[in-house]
Amino acid sequence: MGKTILLTLGRLPKGLELARCLHGAGNRVIIADPFALHLSKPSRAVARCVRTPAPASDPEAYLDALCRIIREEAVDLVIPVSEEVMHVAALAGRLPATAELLCEPFERILTLHDKFEFMETVAGAGLRAPPTCLGDSAGAAALAESGETVVKARFGCAGSGLHFLSAGQILPDQLRSADWVVQRRIRGREYSTQSLCRNGEVLAHVNYRGLIFSGTVAVCFEQVALPAIDEWVSRFAGQTGFTGFVAFDFIVDADGTPWPLECNPRLTSGLHFLRHDDLAAVIMGQPIGHRVRLKAQPRFQESHTALTRAYSQALRPAAFWRMLKTMASARDVLWSAADPWVFPLMTPMSWPVLKQVIFQGRSFGDAATLDIQWHPAGPVPPQSGAPAHQAAAL
Repeated sequence: MGKTILLTLGRLPKGLELARCLHGAGNRVIIADPFALHLSKPSRAVARCVRTPAPASDPEAYLDALCRIIREEAVDLVIPVSEEVMHVAALAGRLPATAELLCEPFERILTLHDKFEFMETVAGAGLRAPPTCLGDSAGAAALAESGETVVKARFGCAGSGLHFLSAGQILPDQLRSADWVVQRRIRGREYSTQSLCRNGEVLAHVNYRGLIFSGTVAVCFEQVALPAIDEWVSRFAGQTGFTGFVAFDFIVDADGTPWPLECNPRLTSGLHFLRHDDLAAVIMGQPIGHRVRLKAQPRFQESHTALTRAYSQALRPAAFWRMLKTMASARDVLWSAADPWVFPLMTPMSWPVLKQVIFQGRSFGDAATLDIQWHPAGPVPPQSGAPAHQAAAL
């Protein structure tokens, strides 16, 4: 018998992918989103869409709205989708006994979201990590002067707030605070992962790399085999006992060593590579006897955005045709013959994001996440006494 599942964002393709996956397994899917219009709204996979307050501006009203949906719809399972995970994690201890949360409690999520604390966690697990210091520490200035560095917003997301400093460059005064981390820059090829874990066991995993980018966000990507990263993720999950969706960004250097850059304790575009039948079964707590298998298609894309990026290179013929050739080998993440209305309606349904890009000059990444981001100055959920893992029936 299917369950009622609440996804806490519908505006991004990964949320739509998960909705289709769970609906295809006989579950009833509800979407909660602060936007009145969003990508998943026309989908046949979604039984109901509910508009909520924006968690970035009113986190308590947002949590109250989620709790109301969970009660009224008799929700069995809640799954956060993107940056709103920082807010949704605070539901631990507030849910009825019949509802589960596929997410670690807030304190553990914060440790992974925090780019400095994540590196401390990596070191504590006995894994290699690039030297990283808080911007207001003496070590940060020394690190910047001793070689190439990357300065990141400590709690940033969507690739915002990156600064690259050349070797010997003095750390600017505005970056000398605990709101920033200074990290040794590793040269190599960048890769990303997507995993689903339960109590430290990796149940689903994929490595992938971006082929076409919109800013720092990959909009065309391909699956790759990287055993060294597979081993790193398994060791990290086992050492930390992690439960839920988790993703990592890596640089693999010339020697083939993977260096973790940051952790995203949520869904990423890697979800598009996972087979729906296996993934739905694992999420619902059904043993399948193996890891979630990958789809046969090795490349996926958000074709509208990828095509926009290609046309931006129209005056550079070699780059333009290279992008078009890449796109020709990738499958669109939105189109589905069984769910046909999403693709033709994606532009009007994405208007809340597009109007910020057009009229306010924001990047797509910022426009899609500003209202759901968590800020460290905001309220920290109290300790609830809830068990470490809220998703026993993963």
